[in-house]
Amino acid sequence: MRGVSLPNWVRTLALLLICAAYLQGGLVKLFDFGGAVAEMQHFGVSPAVPAAAAVIALELVAPLMIVLGVWRWLGALALGVFTLGATFMANRYWDAPPEARFMLMNAFYEHLGLCGAFLLIAWEDLRQRKARHGAAAASDMTGSALR
Repeated sequence: MRGVSLPNWVRTLALLLICAAYLQGGLVKLFDFGGAVAEMQHFGVSPAVPAAAAVIALELVAPLMIVLGVWRWLGALALGVFTLGATFMANRYWDAPPEARFMLMNAFYEHLGLCGAFLLIAWEDLRQRKARHGAAAASDMTGSALR
């Protein structure tokens, strides 16, 4: 598959789709801050108010970093770590009553898949940065040798 490239809009759409749940969640929490605080309290997160504010900031800023390509790797790693932690907190299917296990198990493994997607996004962004940096360094060396 080397040499195969997609139009930039396809890549942007893919990144937006991966981040869609976080943007939606951040906006819902922003416009219903009381609900966001109640969610933190439900999961035993304390202090709930600053935690809710931090989650809202993360869910809105990190996806923008990813989609816009501003420190994409950092936004992806932040959402990956957040998702992993939240998954173990909210989707503990092994502790759930039998009637809730199926849905929680599905959500748990779907979220692990998102963690994998964020790792791939970070890895690819860092790989591209390294390639650009190496090309720039080689160009500088060539330019200085010609002087």
